[in-house]
Amino acid sequence: MKGIVLAGGSGTRLHPVTRAVSKQLLPVYDKPMIYYPISVLMLAGVRDILVISTPTDLPAFRRLLGDGHDIGVEFSYAEQAHPNGLAEAFLIGADHIGDDTAALVLGDNIFHGPGFSTLLQRAVAEVCADKGATLFGYPVRDPERYGVGEADADGKLVSIEEKPAKPRSNKAITGLYLYDNDALDIAASLKPSARGELEITDVNNHYIEQDAMEYDVLEGFWGDAGESIDAYYAVNDFVRTHGANRG
Repeated sequence: MKGIVLAGGSGTRLHPVTRAVSKQLLPVYDKPMIYYPISVLMLAGVRDILVISTPTDLPAFRRLLGDGHDIGVEFSYAEQAHPNGLAEAFLIGADHIGDDTAALVLGDNIFHGPGFSTLLQRAVAEVCADKGATLFGYPVRDPERYGVGEADADGKLVSIEEKPAKPRSNKAITGLYLYDNDALDIAASLKPSARGELEITDVNNHYIEQDAMEYDVLEGFWGDAGESIDAYYAVNDFVRTHGANRG
């Protein structure tokens, strides 16, 4: 499985500090934010990782991460010139992925929990063996701010809605996505949404419609550190207290 860390965007929700620095380079307690999603890919057994960021910020990621050999991974880099949506990662990263499966993680997402590593490795093994895709949900107090997953009585994901006014559940879809190689063709076939982006939800709904989507609800902690300044500080407080992925 190949990995992609999407670390682009302008970080408007964290302005003004992100006018000067990428949000994924801001500290989360004692490490740059991007270290945490990278550690998720490493927990998954992924060692070949593409970092996607803006032309302005990419040199800083190169300086920080280098080629990755000092931590036992191989980093490569690619530009996302404009914020054209999360699914564009599969167009930019098509050569990187090749004919392999893929794990996409957002550069501002932090995961922690006693069973997370086991759950993640099992999900990766299932995608690699049985194909399809896997998403992870997490209960939140304000689901209307997120993409929300609705599951049936058997726990099977049946729909995803982006920031719904009347959420059908309290489970946010986290920024960690596992896909078989079909994701490349699916992303390439997408049309921009009303907001002009290639939506990752459209990729996910394709797998749902094909009955090829697995869904796990995470225990422990998930935080989107780029969602708001309050969310950023909540993630910092959690990591400082619990040491999430700090080893």
